[in-house]
Amino acid sequence: MKKNIGAKLALYPCPIIVVGAMVDDKPTWTLVAHAGTVAHSHLMVSLVHAHYINKGILENKMLSVNIVDESWLKEADRMGVISGNKEDKSNAFEYTIGENGAPLINAAKVSIECEMDGNYELENFDNFICKILATYADESVLNEKGKIDYHVFKPVLFEFPTYEYFVTGNKIGNCAKMN
Repeated sequence: MKKNIGAKLALYPCPIIVVGAMVDDKPTWTLVAHAGTVAHSHLMVSLVHAHYINKGILENKMLSVNIVDESWLKEADRMGVISGNKEDKSNAFEYTIGENGAPLINAAKVSIECEMDGNYELENFDNFICKILATYADESVLNEKGKIDYHVFKPVLFEFPTYEYFVTGNKIGNCAKMN
């Protein structure tokens, strides 16, 4: 029998990302676990209002979503511990400016360059609705058809109640073919 455990967010684990944006002509970065797909063309990034990076996203309407894998997890984790309001994070990563002006982390095997399409403010959070402009993937994680191969690329997952990280696992079936 199921037990009601209250109004708890239970959509974990979820992929972690490092969001990048320009603030005063310098890149800044923050670790984010509250992000997701809202359409084939858009994603959502949810950040507490107080984050330093929000200023750049609101002013420039551009951001990057850099998907974390185990190879740079330690550096990514640090972006969730230090505040851009107190410390300059512009040199935290080697980066490249994307075709649309967002800073992309070179160590990230997959980065998505986005334009903020709207902001849904809720309970001290900016929930940025982001239009995907370009997705950049390292050739090492692409299959022969040019698509991301998740047997090779293994995003790190975050589980909120315990603050633990996991990596994606093994294939267990094919969607729409489980009959």
